[in-house]
Amino acid sequence: MVVGGGAVAARKAELLLACGARVRIVAPVLGRAAAELLARQSTGFDRPGRLAHRAADFSPADLESAVLAIAATDCRATNARVSEAARERRIPVNVADDPELSSFILPAIVDRSPVIVAIGSQGSAPVLARQLRTQLEALLPARLGALASFAGARRRRVQHALPPSKRRPFWERILGGRIGAQVLAGDEASAAAAFEADLDAFRSRGARLGEVHLIGAGPGDPDLLTLRALQCLQEADVILHDRLVPEAVLERARREAERVCVGKGSRVEADVAQEQINELLVAYARRGLRVVRLKGGDPLVFGRGGEEIGVLARHGIPFTVVPGITAALAGAAAAAIPLTQRRVSQAVTFATGQSADDDSLDWLALARPRHTVVFYMAVAQLERIVARLCEAGAPADRPAALVERATLPEQRVLRTRLADLTRLARERNVAAPALLIIGEVAAAEESGAIEALTETLQGAA
Repeated sequence: MVVGGGAVAARKAELLLACGARVRIVAPVLGRAAAELLARQSTGFDRPGRLAHRAADFSPADLESAVLAIAATDCRATNARVSEAARERRIPVNVADDPELSSFILPAIVDRSPVIVAIGSQGSAPVLARQLRTQLEALLPARLGALASFAGARRRRVQHALPPSKRRPFWERILGGRIGAQVLAGDEASAAAAFEADLDAFRSRGARLGEVHLIGAGPGDPDLLTLRALQCLQEADVILHDRLVPEAVLERARREAERVCVGKGSRVEADVAQEQINELLVAYARRGLRVVRLKGGDPLVFGRGGEEIGVLARHGIPFTVVPGITAALAGAAAAAIPLTQRRVSQAVTFATGQSADDDSLDWLALARPRHTVVFYMAVAQLERIVARLCEAGAPADRPAALVERATLPEQRVLRTRLADLTRLARERNVAAPALLIIGEVAAAEESGAIEALTETLQGAA
């Protein structure tokens, strides 16, 4: 029985209905939420017949046949009458936001059925419990319940196939690895096939093959890690990370995980260093470890992640790719620069500054107006980039911006024009990592340059 017709009473009734209860609401008048809940029942939704309404004030006789009572009115005297009558009949009673009148409390819950997480404060701080629930809602995958059901349907099979000592390592691999990721992504068919293969391999070899997660660490701010990246870091046995991945990001990883810095130095050493990284990925995975390859930004944007994928695939090592916020998006957002804007820029190109010395880039295309170009790794080649763009026809007054250490506390943004870029960068001691954004969208926002340029281009059109 739920006493009250307001929004709180409706919320309590809806949760009870979701648990399979038959609910009777006692209230002279129903508010909108409660009325809509009753209407959904009467039109055939939500199993009709399990919700009833008595349009009257509370009477102790309403507790007849009740096994649970909830009081959720705005009148404490009425709530106290419900509490007293329920206690006399030894019926558990909860009074909303009043632990003194309650014989039990209702925790805030995160429902990922069949997984249920409950957060309680013994009735002392229900708002805090709800805030914690909100935080957990964001952390727990929406399809966590599907993963629990997937595992539950195969639990007996694993019990028959593996001795007790091997079951926990096997389930840790399944739930925290690529198969769990496939279920969470909704690809249960692929997950089921991979599960059978892994179970057969685990049973026959008696040792598990590890797996690798290629993870994008984002631009540097640890709060910009994706939830999936954070989950993988918490499950890692070993982390191979780039030199520029901040310590604040690494601190989010599992404390017991081994950390290996594989940051590359000069371009001359890059190929050799990449071969060594590939060898480490294979060696750690063959030891049965959960390996994280942690790269700044996104692993597949100027990160040589494609080469690592090829190596892992050739050696038959399972892997997943977890995207990250790439530097172009993070740097532009941090500097409040729109990469595209109506009538100003309709296209964006990502390029690497390391190509400034060769003809692998189409400089004529990069120099065109109404086009945004974002150069990664541009500081060392800044003078050459400017020269090549000017040779290709870019005007000297084209806006440009350098975003140094984007999203970090020491971030700096230098806005200027193409002709002054190299000199100002030298005078301000701009250092890597820094992102170069060239195009009309990089005009200083505070001066109204973008708006003025929009009007000019619109008039020309």
